[in-house]
Amino acid sequence: MNQHFDIVVVGAGPAGLNAAQAAAREGATVALLDDNPRAGGQIWRQGPGHSPQAPLQGLLAALTTRTNITLMPSTRVIAPMGPGGLLLESAEHGGLSITYDQLILATGARERLLPFTGWTLPGVTGAGALQALVKGGMPVRGERIVIAGSGPLLIAALATARAAGAQVVALVEQASAFEVARFGISLLGEPAKLRQAVAMTRGFAGVRYWTGSIVAQADGDGCVERVTIRRGQHASTLDCDRIACGYGLVPNITLAQALGCAITEAGEIVVDGEQRTSVDGVLAAGECTGVGGAELACVEGEIAGRFASSGSAGPTSASTTLDSQRARWQRFGRRVEAAFALQAAARTPPDDATLLCRCEDVSIGEVRAYPDWREAKLHTRCGMGACQGRICGAAAGLYFGWNAAMPRPPFSPAQIGTLMAASGEPPPAE
Repeated sequence: MNQHFDIVVVGAGPAGLNAAQAAAREGATVALLDDNPRAGGQIWRQGPGHSPQAPLQGLLAALTTRTNITLMPSTRVIAPMGPGGLLLESAEHGGLSITYDQLILATGARERLLPFTGWTLPGVTGAGALQALVKGGMPVRGERIVIAGSGPLLIAALATARAAGAQVVALVEQASAFEVARFGISLLGEPAKLRQAVAMTRGFAGVRYWTGSIVAQADGDGCVERVTIRRGQHASTLDCDRIACGYGLVPNITLAQALGCAITEAGEIVVDGEQRTSVDGVLAAGECTGVGGAELACVEGEIAGRFASSGSAGPTSASTTLDSQRARWQRFGRRVEAAFALQAAARTPPDDATLLCRCEDVSIGEVRAYPDWREAKLHTRCGMGACQGRICGAAAGLYFGWNAAMPRPPFSPAQIGTLMAASGEPPPAE
């Protein structure tokens, strides 16, 4: 199966949905693909008992009325196929290739997971992962949950867990009380954000809210039963049934790197004022260009979709308004980044016996002996498991200052028939 589109949008979160809608309004043929079965991304994730939020409902309603948009859910990018092409694998269609005139990367971000003693016990997830599991139908009613790590994602996880009937016994934030308070005061300038935060937290009623603290250890017989929290020089132990621990977000740049797009030292895709990357015909929008929230992602997606479909960079009243909105939410994103920057306690590796790579059972001590990620990978198989270094690579980069190796396709496990089709080989006989 081979199709051509004027514009292909990779990622159906806030940025991708707005990009697709903006491009389609200009008459372009658009393919919008996402590896999840439902559109929305992490922040607007749908699931059993979790109907689309109002912004998502509006976008989906608008998209479904347009005949020039092809929605491709449960579809992953396996590899680039030369200039202007992608090899995909779809749950419905299997392997397929598509070509495009313009490509918009709206690949979002993933959660940063940092190892601690016992983090491989059943019952330990990321904070964002807890949200996804609950929205996907996992029951947590009555469970005692500790949510830990850093950033606004913890607040969202708190709200999701409470709504599902869980008892959140503590919210553990690594940022200092001063930084958290200063960020809270800054929300007075964004009343909608302040109301949202208050609604989500309910003033933290019934929850221990500990700042300047990190998870040091999880314990239990076969699953999580308790957690030790390090608070400065002191430690506290809490009984719990689940730990959700995530230290902010890391932009998803795998496809951008493979295409040759310039990447900042902070690991974000470099874009200009029209959301163009350094590669001709490739644009990017949303969290993959820098984490800044749904509002910023929506605006960047709109800008990228407009430019990709019209090719016009000339100023208009609409573009001026979008530029102003983008600048506003970029400022907000910088405030979030400054307030929740990882402190020394979070940046310090755990003891050498702690696993760094869960896929290949490689410890911190085993990789510490090597000078860079490539050498560690060659000698220990760190990063060669199912996640392809997405989890351990981010942790190693934080702990040791290593740059992760350039991604190599296939980016995800793929059927042999998909790979053979890409190479021109006939599929194997039944």
